[in-house]
Amino acid sequence: MPGGVSSPGRASIPRATLRKDRWRRAPIITFILLSAWVLYALLRTVWQAAYYDDKAHYLSPFYSPCVTASCNPGARDFGTWFGHFPPIIPFAIVTLPFLLGFRLTCYYYRRSYYRAFWASPPGCGVAEPHASYSGETKFPLIVQNLHRYFWLAAGLISVINTWDVIQAFRPNDGHSFGFGLGTIIMLANVVLLWAYTLSCHSCRHIVGGRLRNFSAHPLRYKAWVYVSKLNAKHMQLAWTTLATLALTDGYIALVASGAFSDPRILH
Repeated sequence: MPGGVSSPGRASIPRATLRKDRWRRAPIITFILLSAWVLYALLRTVWQAAYYDDKAHYLSPFYSPCVTASCNPGARDFGTWFGHFPPIIPFAIVTLPFLLGFRLTCYYYRRSYYRAFWASPPGCGVAEPHASYSGETKFPLIVQNLHRYFWLAAGLISVINTWDVIQAFRPNDGHSFGFGLGTIIMLANVVLLWAYTLSCHSCRHIVGGRLRNFSAHPLRYKAWVYVSKLNAKHMQLAWTTLATLALTDGYIALVASGAFSDPRILH
């Protein structure tokens, strides 16, 4: 028996949609941008070079925390947990699975890549091309239910990224205070990462989603209001943080490789 839009009782409409607007544009743009970002991130994580600048103490977020003996000694702020890694294993393997899990299970990203990569469906009011739909009850989509736990891990990783920024304000092995253009870029990236993490739907629910009486929990209510305002910008923050992650990593790569010197604002 046919399923999806061809199920018995459904209206027989030969066209995929009656929409007259350019509904294909959004999934195509999403496909191009997400593919480009994934390709860049893949190349940078497997390159394993130009990720740390000793003088300014700039550590790329793609390599943080650096806890393997293969890391530059100055980048091991959290110690050496592992021996030398083979070239195919990223230095930040400790955190990358959780960060990818957080992004992949994000409610906004689900909508985006479901439409752009799976055409499930390709747009609102557009026929579902698949004959059946099992929901998020089978592997791999059942992993989507772990989003709240990935959120907790992402919060901890944001703390680590914040520490990296603090260290960037203490260059020369922590013997001085100063900052440069790279420090400002790292700081902006961390602030936006915190905004994206706190704007998560799971965060909003954990903060106040289950409260029955807001007046009895004034502090949690205020936190819920603030998170709700951020939550309204979750889509914009999802894209902005992808851009700032690439910008921060690219800038540090150029400085660490000696392409140019980091402009120092305060030595």
